[in-house]
Amino acid sequence: AGSEGGGRTWATLATLLQTAKMNNVDPLDWLSQTLTRIAKGWPVSELEALMPWNFRPDAIS
Repeated sequence: AGSEGGGRTWATLATLLQTAKMNNVDPLDWLSQTLTRIAKGWPVSELEALMPWNFRPDAIS
């Protein structure tokens, strides 16, 4: 991690990736599509839709 903040960031990411697996979502697909959507201006008020337990790759463009 290199720093305390980096360690926390990695722990958060690892938790989200494992949560994707537990919800039968491909972690790489989830991460790629989620980061793309955020970069394209996904509304902050709708971030819950991107969480692994709500993620629907074919339902969100």
